[in-house]
Amino acid sequence: MKLVIVGGVAGGASAAARARRLDEHAEIVVLERGPDLSFANCGLPYYLGGEIQQRSKLLVTPLDRLKVRYKLDARPSSEVTRIDRAGKRVMVRDRATGREYFESYDKLILSPGAKPRVPDVPGGDLPGVFTLRTLEDTDRIFARLKDVRHAVLMGGGFISLEVAENLAHRGIGVTVVERNAQLLMPFDPEMTTPLVKALRAKGVELILGGKVARILPGAGGTLQAQLADGRVLDADLILAGIGVEPESHLAGEAGLELGVRGAIRVNRHMQTSDPDIYAAGDVVEIQDIVTGLGGVVPLGGPANRQGRIAADHIFGRATSYRGTQGTAIVRVFDLTAACTGASEKTLKRCNIPHRAAYLHPANHAGYYPGARQMSLKVLFDPIDGRVLGAQAVGGDGVDKRIDVLAMAIQGRMTVYDLEEAELCYAPPYGSAKDPVNMAGFICSGILRGDQPQVTVGELVRQQQSGNIQAVVDVRGADEFARGHLPGAINIPVDELRGRLGDVPPGRIAVNCQVGMRGYLATRILLAAGRDVVNLSGGYLAWELFEGAGLLG
Repeated sequence: MKLVIVGGVAGGASAAARARRLDEHAEIVVLERGPDLSFANCGLPYYLGGEIQQRSKLLVTPLDRLKVRYKLDARPSSEVTRIDRAGKRVMVRDRATGREYFESYDKLILSPGAKPRVPDVPGGDLPGVFTLRTLEDTDRIFARLKDVRHAVLMGGGFISLEVAENLAHRGIGVTVVERNAQLLMPFDPEMTTPLVKALRAKGVELILGGKVARILPGAGGTLQAQLADGRVLDADLILAGIGVEPESHLAGEAGLELGVRGAIRVNRHMQTSDPDIYAAGDVVEIQDIVTGLGGVVPLGGPANRQGRIAADHIFGRATSYRGTQGTAIVRVFDLTAACTGASEKTLKRCNIPHRAAYLHPANHAGYYPGARQMSLKVLFDPIDGRVLGAQAVGGDGVDKRIDVLAMAIQGRMTVYDLEEAELCYAPPYGSAKDPVNMAGFICSGILRGDQPQVTVGELVRQQQSGNIQAVVDVRGADEFARGHLPGAINIPVDELRGRLGDVPPGRIAVNCQVGMRGYLATRILLAAGRDVVNLSGGYLAWELFEGAGLLG
């Protein structure tokens, strides 16, 4: 068996290592266009910021180890320029010497990854305008940093936010320009509100709903980013973090079937439309676990698994790829934001029935020092309670809860299962009722009718339609005075039973700070025969929506 792999890094390197473990005698050739076959591209922003101080740490597996330990014919600076399917060979160009030659294969794995989108604006190719995808990109940026006082980052996605934080740590001024009205498009907009506040508090300028229209040369080698509204931003460096595109031109030219956004279409064994050619990583079309639709989700974890599965199938293992659910995480200064599964935006776009619930639990027992509140949003099926998606933002512990909910989605578990989840508990790490359990209690209570709820968006719509006549804030008077919903009246929950006559007639919504006292008030009013709903997530949820500009 001769296996040729095009591309290293996550998918290709994983496929090569797995292939060697499965067959000691196979001939395995890895052709990588760049100088490094296996490097940690997710670590590049942290090298720019100085958290990772040694460039060598970014080399996951050095070339010598690939050749000796894994017995790979590993060839850096080797660019595949053509696939000859009929002859079962690829054309290779040695980038160091310019020599071209054919390499035959029995099986071929394509893992060329994705390429950064280059700004399609006048001046997008000027010196000082960069993308960040490879170690070579990083070296070029690093060489310029000593002269950089201010940087403009195009795009408000994961990479841009990581770079923004790391440049700020270096004392460099940063402006982030995002053409959409929110950061981090995989999230629902209200869940990004804390990130916007954190970035601005650290001195990062955010321009949401803005677009760089052209880039102009400035004095002394500087640059100017001119926005569509006429504003001009001075910069010593401009980084385009506006997304990536599958590097699928080889596959397309070879006649392989392509799918969404030109990604290579594969089956669950990572086979392309040619049974002797496989593909893995950012270049492939994936199936979304929740929606069932095809898409492109460039993440390191899925790429590694896909490479492994391709090798398995080539060497006779019956493993298959389950699909992708987009589990992702980012640190923004002292906050962490993570998501998994479908967002509410996606569910609405796909016309998938769903309910949403918000909660704001602490990361560990409140009586133990250092407890920090997080905001958690869970999306679930309104009939059977299957978990469809989750998002969280906060401090420590966000990753743990989203990881648990990611497994719940993959296992097609329900919110009733979340109630019964047995998770680690000791005061420094969690609570006897973990945030995942609390999410289960709240969502299950909604389905059982124990705690009728509305989200902020639903409350506003029902007030406008006249379906909700009044809002009762059941917090203390001091909390109410610091901020409350428009038109709300204040009846603290501890006074509610004695003041039922003060509750306005008609259908009412109650709210507290995070939802718990509102739940108690809902139970009291239901027992009194009132038509009542609780505001999911309470006043803190209202502030999330307000901060995202969703309240008009």
